[in-house]
Amino acid sequence: MTSYLQLSNITKSYGHFTALDNVSLSVDKGEFVTFLGPSGSGKTTTLMIIAGFEKASGGAVEIGGQSISQLAPHQRNIGIVFQNYALFPHKTAVENVYFPLQMRGVSRSQGLKRAEDMLSLVGLKGFGHRHPKELSGGQQQRVALARALVFEPSLLLLDEPLGALDKNLREQMQIEIKRIQRSLGVTTIFVTHDQSEAMSMSDRIVVFEKGRIEQAAAPLDIYHRPRTAFVATFIGESNLIPATITNAMTKTADNPTLGPFDYAGGEALSDGQNVTLLIRPEHIKLSRNPIEGRKNVRMKVETIVNYGDNALVIGRAGELSMRVRVLGADVVIIKEGEECCISWTPEAVFVITK
Repeated sequence: MTSYLQLSNITKSYGHFTALDNVSLSVDKGEFVTFLGPSGSGKTTTLMIIAGFEKASGGAVEIGGQSISQLAPHQRNIGIVFQNYALFPHKTAVENVYFPLQMRGVSRSQGLKRAEDMLSLVGLKGFGHRHPKELSGGQQQRVALARALVFEPSLLLLDEPLGALDKNLREQMQIEIKRIQRSLGVTTIFVTHDQSEAMSMSDRIVVFEKGRIEQAAAPLDIYHRPRTAFVATFIGESNLIPATITNAMTKTADNPTLGPFDYAGGEALSDGQNVTLLIRPEHIKLSRNPIEGRKNVRMKVETIVNYGDNALVIGRAGELSMRVRVLGADVVIIKEGEECCISWTPEAVFVITK
């Protein structure tokens, strides 16, 4: 793959407030990239600059090696789907999808045929005659997606398009959007604050915070090897433990509450270096008694949150709050207010230096 979308040192300021601070990113052709971050982190601002609805204070945007920074939005050949869909209420579904072709001078007969074909691709064959008010939220979302794709855009931008859907429909549409994106091979930028959407749909996740990119990597790399404590906290649940490297040769660290324990790997570290240790809740074992060959710590259970197939056990090990994820059937061994043993292996510990 070759770099297709290129963001180079993008900045955006509103008076004294810096919304984007030197954002640079390369996206390959056909790649599905998700911008993930909390509200105000800069992800939507970056999307709007790519689309041309916001003007960057500095930097450049290129598609296919050509600068589009000075082009108006309608000149960029970019398809966009917003959360509110923005369908024309007086037009039928097929007329909504035909509209961008009409604006490009495509004949009505040819354009309506392409619009019907695109509706079929998104699973709405036979729905073309209906108006938006006659469609469910998920169906309206599919019409908006078909409209954004019918003119074969150079780039597809999706700005939290699933936010208005219920959980089951949202999960169904995640699968559908990814299927359609793969079948067409269109380069896609998806903006969300929902980490599960990002993990399930993306080839790569770009985590934003305070106008900067914290990390850009494949979903499993983001989850298992976060570059910063913020990424570790924002993606999934985490136990973050402040520690000091006591012996880099033997890969041993120490926390005042938990005492010394081993970690499996990480970048080059030095004795006496202060770090943060990440242990995901599902990598911790909960038991009544210590387990041989593992780091064992006593924990008092404060809260048990049941999810049916699994449960989250929250407790305190000395001064540290700890979270443990267990299978639903296993949680019967402990009750709130009781003490238990939690344990883990060195392979469960990831070292974060930032």
